[in-house]
Amino acid sequence: MMTLDVTETGTEKTMNRNSAIGQMLLNQGKLTPQQAEKVLLLQKEQDLRFGEAAIKLGFISETDLQRVLSSQFDYAYLNKDDHSLSDRLLAAYQPQAVEVEALRSLRSQLMLRWVSDGNKPVAVASHDAAAQNSWLAANLAVVFSQLGERTLLIDANMREPSQHEFFKLDNRQGLSDILAGRANLECAQRIGSLLDLSVLTAGTPVPNPQELLTRASFSALIDAAEADYDVIIVDTPPMQKTADAEMIVARVRGVVLLADAGNTGVNPLLRCRDKLIASGGNIIGCVLNHLKGEQ
Repeated sequence: MMTLDVTETGTEKTMNRNSAIGQMLLNQGKLTPQQAEKVLLLQKEQDLRFGEAAIKLGFISETDLQRVLSSQFDYAYLNKDDHSLSDRLLAAYQPQAVEVEALRSLRSQLMLRWVSDGNKPVAVASHDAAAQNSWLAANLAVVFSQLGERTLLIDANMREPSQHEFFKLDNRQGLSDILAGRANLECAQRIGSLLDLSVLTAGTPVPNPQELLTRASFSALIDAAEADYDVIIVDTPPMQKTADAEMIVARVRGVVLLADAGNTGVNPLLRCRDKLIASGGNIIGCVLNHLKGEQ
């Protein structure tokens, strides 16, 4: 329970007894003691929650309330007026969206079927780019971090990287630089607004991503990440044009296979499955994307 160190009025003490949310609003300067007293009166008269009464009186906005609730329940998400990340990260901006609820369901399945057995890395793979592979990897990493899991998102799509764009990060150093021996895991960037999430971008563009992925340094990177993080999500290139995903899965093992409803054919999907299994992969599950257009 938070406590207030005040001496000017008894209103704050009343807030301490009756409303943790009100207490936080006072601490943040969103309410004055006089406004808080009026909120308490309306709350009692109309049997409202404290936040509802404060909004009804016009003292705070819905955004103010949601920010306090996020802090109170230790659930990191961003308000719509915060543009520090791409708005394509629905899990960061729209926690009540149907799509985000589906992501949380996927997270639960992965926790039960994979992570709870001591496994940490999970690759996200797809047949073609239309399946929005990178979008799923990014948002899945966000929901894992919101659970309080120390999460690392690795952009292993060195041919067409995008995670630095989702999270608005510098991409001068990343995976390719580690695999080439010019950097280490310390170049992973912490996402301060999402608490437990770090992102390792793809790094310097290279002409030989598949050769880099076959090096022992990739296995060493995964081992080092497992020592520092609870969950590791790896974004992979589409399997339609390259065998990079197979090289990645050979070291990561666990994989979620993504298909795009109406676009990904059954036969290509089965071929992807067979290639991943042949590479030593464990297909944890298959996700069917029903969203249309650019996420």
